[in-house]
Amino acid sequence: MVDRTTSADLPAVRFALTDQVALVTGAARGLGNAIALALAQAGADVVLGLRDLASGAALAAQIRALGRKALPVQMDITQRAQIAEAVAEAIRHFGRIDILVNNAGIGPPAPAIHVTEADFDHTLNVNLKGTFFVSQEVGRHMIQNRSGKIVMLSSQAGFVGLPTESVYCMTKAAIAHLTKCLAVEWGPHQVNVNAVAPTFIRTPGTVKWLENEAFRTDLLSKIPLGRVGDPVDVCGAVVFLASPAASLINGATLLIDGGFSAH
Repeated sequence: MVDRTTSADLPAVRFALTDQVALVTGAARGLGNAIALALAQAGADVVLGLRDLASGAALAAQIRALGRKALPVQMDITQRAQIAEAVAEAIRHFGRIDILVNNAGIGPPAPAIHVTEADFDHTLNVNLKGTFFVSQEVGRHMIQNRSGKIVMLSSQAGFVGLPTESVYCMTKAAIAHLTKCLAVEWGPHQVNVNAVAPTFIRTPGTVKWLENEAFRTDLLSKIPLGRVGDPVDVCGAVVFLASPAASLINGATLLIDGGFSAH
């Protein structure tokens, strides 16, 4: 039997997020800011999860200038009451949440022998506990709707050992595994859970490191492509994983590291 299927018979590959509603945690600056803007550029309305509500005004204006809607919400992810209220406010305003990007995270460096209990607890509270309970709150809604895309922010630090980053590396490795666990549990409800794992990304918060010539030279020697990342390198992957084009991808962590972890 001859297969007479032509390219015209195949469904179009869709990357657009037209009329989708996305929630981005830690949206005020750095990667979160860039991701929120990229989602809007792809067609989504965006809920901006902010530890300081006033910090999202400029980003909200940029999103609205693109013809999309923006809703800044108070959302310190170490506070479960704020998580619940922010998600409820987003659903009241837009009627649903189609996409969640768990971007909020911290990574204060310190040699392992100098890490204090307070620093340890704070890093886990943001990177793991906060991420889990944001996912839980939004996941309930997505499961009820039988539709949703969740994108976690892991890191190459979850796949390689880095000096002075033991706690951060541990949390980012855990995020990659949490991604698998939620993908298995929520996949039957048509909720896709994936992660991206970037290398060092050029943002206002990383400038001080990149201006250190010794640090920069050492870093670039470990990246086969020979450059650090720009926010757009991560944004493209997040938009892809949130889009219909990635509908069969579930439980994956996409490394965006220029080959760093391939050594």
